Amino acid sequence: MQTMTHLTTLATSQSTSISKTSSERLYKKAMKKARMELPENILKHKLDMCSRHRKLIEALQLYDEARRNGVQLSYHHYNVLLYLCSFAAVGSLAESEDGEDDVNVKNLGMTRGIEIYQQMNIDKVAPNEATFTNAARLAAAMEDPEMAFDLVKQMKSSGIPPRLRSYGPALFGFCEKGEASKAFDVDAHMIECGVVAEESELAALLEVAIERKIGEKVYEMLHRLRSSVRQVSESTAKVVEKWFRSDYATDVGKETWDAAKIKEGIVNGGGGWHGQGWLGNGRWRVTRTNMDMKGVCQSCDEKLVCIDIDPAETAHFAGSLPKLACQKESKVNFLKFEEWLRQHGPFDAVIDGANVGMQNQHYFSFFDLNSTVNQLRQLSPSKKLPLVILHRSRVHGGPAEDPKNRRLLQRWKESGALYATPAGSNDDWYWLYAAVSCNCLLVTNDEMRDHLFQLLGTSFFPRWKEKHQVRTSFSRGVRLHMPPPYSIIIQESENGSWHVPTVTGDDIGNPRQWLCATRARNMSARSPSLEQIWRGQ
Repeated sequence: MQTMTHLTTLATSQSTSISKTSSERLYKKAMKKARMELPENILKHKLDMCSRHRKLIEALQLYDEARRNGVQLSYHHYNVLLYLCSFAAVGSLAESEDGEDDVNVKNLGMTRGIEIYQQMNIDKVAPNEATFTNAARLAAAMEDPEMAFDLVKQMKSSGIPPRLRSYGPALFGFCEKGEASKAFDVDAHMIECGVVAEESELAALLEVAIERKIGEKVYEMLHRLRSSVRQVSESTAKVVEKWFRSDYATDVGKETWDAAKIKEGIVNGGGGWHGQGWLGNGRWRVTRTNMDMKGVCQSCDEKLVCIDIDPAETAHFAGSLPKLACQKESKVNFLKFEEWLRQHGPFDAVIDGANVGMQNQHYFSFFDLNSTVNQLRQLSPSKKLPLVILHRSRVHGGPAEDPKNRRLLQRWKESGALYATPAGSNDDWYWLYAAVSCNCLLVTNDEMRDHLFQLLGTSFFPRWKEKHQVRTSFSRGVRLHMPPPYSIIIQESENGSWHVPTVTGDDIGNPRQWLCATRARNMSARSPSLEQIWRGQ
């Protein structure tokens, strides 16, 4: 009887608990529905849909209706409206709406955008970075970069850190108007706020400096492109070429200079530039050219240099990788790999096994992967097997179950040359960390441009990658393409010539295009080759 009573009490308790949980769930669901049905939340959802589909006119109709009905607007509502208005004002909406022509849509975006921004201030709705940036775009559309710059200054004084996109309307606006000094004021403000200009901003500043014949600023922008961009796009290459072909560039430069000071500048800078200003004078000889396998310019015969990386930078970078990896990966799994690497490393090379094994893009080939392993072992000073990083799914099942491949995997494992990354992991972190910590070659065709590699920044990683990445091609077997013996970066020589690499070409099947600029009087005397005579050089 007591047992029955206990069971009845327990069942009643559980039933009550379940009923209470169910009631709470229904209450939360009802509250959520009630919130979603509030006028301001319905408006938010509809405006978000307008933003997604670039529907300016519909968004403005919703705004006008909301104001008539006394709906309270938040900064989110205003920002969506300002975003649509600013994009319409600069002509960036996907298409005209409801038969409206482009000019009318632009004008509508400008006039209503300013009106909405003013109303936001009247309503005392606190702006954020997006608010100021969209308002700055509206100012740029009205061809008022002064107002755009003032908005950025207001942003800073309000304690809101400006972003790169915040400066674009003012900087590009001044550059388009040819107001170089004001454009460089914007640039100085960016530097003061720790905002780093990218290629498009530097190219715009370079072009306005060329138009206004400010030789020292042209020189500065070329060096900033060298340090932060390294290889330039075709559009930027044309701007650089425009400078070297200009009449003004002919007269800019020192006729005499201290050669010892120039060499000292090159040593202090790590090689590849001196930073002492334009050297020589006279007309520039400008050509599009390639480098040979040793880094010798096919136009002027100058040999490019290989710029060293400070070992302390490598050590610091290797130390930062586990912290980044453990933010994205299982900490236990990655720490286990670190310990494994300490026991079995260092290695002379690390292979991104999935990338190499899938290079024919049709099926995973252990034959190609083994061929790569054997070639690297022969190249290794220690004749040690390279480390192969493969995801666990590649080690078990599929082609891995073939007896021949199974024996191959077992041999690598017994030699301490195979690491299978755990389920759910991103093997990119593993092969990258192994290569950096061992300071060795990394075999992969991965361009390393996705979000993971963007986390690593643009200062050290591109330089490390250039010196350590081995790429592969397939033609009657695997062929290894070793890192170039020179740095693919804008280089300024001690005699004043310049070599500017472009992103055109991949240095494997298609040679990279370079811009070579030399002064005729600084070139070494030599007889032209038959190829140059044929090309009319």
